[in-house]
This record gives sequence, structure tokens and C-alpha cells, in this order.
Amino acid sequence: MLAGTAAAADSQTGTKPARFGSVKRSTKETRVEVSINLDGTGVCSASSQIPFLDHMLDQLASHGLFNVTVDAEGDTWIDDHHTNEDIALALGTALSQALGDRKGIHRFGDFTAPLDEALVHVVLDLSGRPHLSFDVDLPTERIGKYETQLVEHFFQSLANTSGMTLHIRKLAGTNSHHIVEATFKAFARALRRATEVDERRAGQIASSKGVLTQN
Repeated sequence: MLAGTAAAADSQTGTKPARFGSVKRSTKETRVEVSINLDGTGVCSASSQIPFLDHMLDQLASHGLFNVTVDAEGDTWIDDHHTNEDIALALGTALSQALGDRKGIHRFGDFTAPLDEALVHVVLDLSGRPHLSFDVDLPTERIGKYETQLVEHFFQSLANTSGMTLHIRKLAGTNSHHIVEATFKAFARALRRATEVDERRAGQIASSKGVLTQN
């Protein structure tokens, strides 16, 4: 079951961030609470029981200049699949909440990020149409204890609930950690661009049909 609020009070000012989403997701497999402030300063507080994913969420917040909180418990004694998936589903829903009707945003984002020998290109469209193309081969099955196949599943789940068209391509790379980290950094930068306000739009929706939401 999903539940959330479109805004939350700032602890210092008592005001409500204009572009904030918060989601609680509870199943027999996981309990997840996620929030995102699109107009933040890059602060991340992530406790997912999956250390490598926490590291990647920190990259998302830092390079996107989003404030992100994740508090999750799941059946990680089985594996990380359910927790990884449900965090992404909740994060995508929170992102969609924060965007609201998506008026005035750039909508499209494009960034290529290097990390040593790795180079990853991300293009996204906050179109309301979920789609993932993931052309990233990873040379190892795990990074520490994290299964690398979960990276694609994370982005697929996030795209599904956020209403995002997302293309990710590896251009170079031989180290799995570097490749995945470059992926999250490129995604963060592309998402930052797409969610930023386009002043020339003057609050209008960046679509000839006038709608960017799924509903």
C-alpha cells in the first residue's frame, strides 16, 4: 500500500517545500519510507540495509542537489531484491508527487558522467510515459554483497512509478563499481536538469498536448 503527502513542514522555518514528495510503502516483504525535495541542497539520509545502495542514493542527492531520505527494512536475509525494488518504487512515486502537474520544468535531461575509465550517458524525459532502455553490461555479478543485476531493476522500478522515459548507455568501463557510480551520477545530473524550472516556459507545460502526467 502506498501513502504520501505532497508537502512537509521544514523543521527550521515551518514552511512547506514547494516541490516535495513523501511516500510510505508497507508490504509483507518490506517497510519503506522515502522523501525527496527537488529544491534541496544535496543532503542525503539513507538507511536501506543495503550499504552500496545507500552510497548510490548519496550520489543521487549530491549531484542532483535533491534532499533525499530513505528509511527501509526488508527481508534482506533472503536477498536485496525486494528492498531494492520497493525503495525505487517509492522514490519514483515521491518524485512524481514533487513534480505535481510538471508545469514550467525543462522536462528533458541529458548528461554524460565519467569516473576514471568508466563513462555513462543518461537521457531522460519526464513525459508521463514509463520506459527504460538499459544498455549497461557489468563485468561482475556483485559489488561487495550487492548484485549488479539489481541496478537495472532499480531504474526500471523508478521509471515505472515516476512516469519517466529513461535511456542509460555505458560508453566505456571495466570496473563495475565505477560504472554503476557513473550511472547514478549521470542520472542525478540529468534529472536535475529536467526538473529545474525553465523561466522561458512561464509556468506552462512543456508539451504540445498540454499534459505530462500519467493520470
